[in-house]
Amino acid sequence: MTVTDTPTDTTASPAVNDTTLSAATGMDAVTLRVGDLEEMSNYYSNALAMEPLEETSRDGEVHRVLGRGTTPLVKLVATPGLPGVDPKQAGLFHTAFLFDDKEALAATVAHAAQNTNSTFVGSSDHLVSQAFYFTDPEGNGIELYVDRARSEWTHSIDGEVQMDSIHLDPNRFLERHLNQDVLANTVAEPGIVGHVHLQVGNIPQAREFYVDALGFEPSLSSMPGVLFAAAGGYHHHVAMNTWNSRGAGPRAASLGLGDVAITVPGREDLDALVARLRAHSLDFADDGRSVRVVDPWGTQVTLAIGTSSIDETLAR
Repeated sequence: MTVTDTPTDTTASPAVNDTTLSAATGMDAVTLRVGDLEEMSNYYSNALAMEPLEETSRDGEVHRVLGRGTTPLVKLVATPGLPGVDPKQAGLFHTAFLFDDKEALAATVAHAAQNTNSTFVGSSDHLVSQAFYFTDPEGNGIELYVDRARSEWTHSIDGEVQMDSIHLDPNRFLERHLNQDVLANTVAEPGIVGHVHLQVGNIPQAREFYVDALGFEPSLSSMPGVLFAAAGGYHHHVAMNTWNSRGAGPRAASLGLGDVAITVPGREDLDALVARLRAHSLDFADDGRSVRVVDPWGTQVTLAIGTSSIDETLAR
């Protein structure tokens, strides 16, 4: 079984564009630095129905990849000496895990809701998607969501995708869509990282980095304090807000977000990216398969060719 409504449209990938990312751009496993590896691993295993896939030790740190099937979804890096997540600093707002259908979403939500280490934050109908929000034991935000078909999305006269936050009754959603067979084997239901939502210090600087330099296209910029951006006409692969972090400077080393991973189709896409980074006088590291760059708030972003294997996720 495969995800059928992914954030990318690989059937319509255009030729490499000098200014924008390919329509086949997607997201990859997010890296989190954690204080208690076992507690966090148990949380993502039990609350989000993931499985530990592989781990390794590097430079005195344990790196553990969790996911579903052979798809890495999150890498946890044990760094217990770092200070905890500060909700007012730049960094992660939430990692958004996208599911194939409402039954898979409902089953995952049920697992998360029943877990005593979960904090349920809320649920919303965003017009383009239906989403449920949680916080993990160390304060990292999580979104669990399913997309509506793109044919149901609407756009404003200036081309912005129309999104909203309309109340979504979680109990009613579960009553309608929770299937006991799916619930009993939720780990077999596919999922991917659909998007990553970040906290930043200011929106113009975020736009300069994520749109002008990286090459995402703005999808919604008229909502106060937030910019949504995407490739290939998706509603968003990344979002950047200042709701809690307005004026924040570069992050000090802390628990929380360690790396935002983005996938592109081929080396030519990385070559175009490198040209943009140079034009914006941004430092980067290029190992041939991937390019690493740091945003203005100290968040590492890795763009790599193709979705990472388990071993490649461990090595990142």
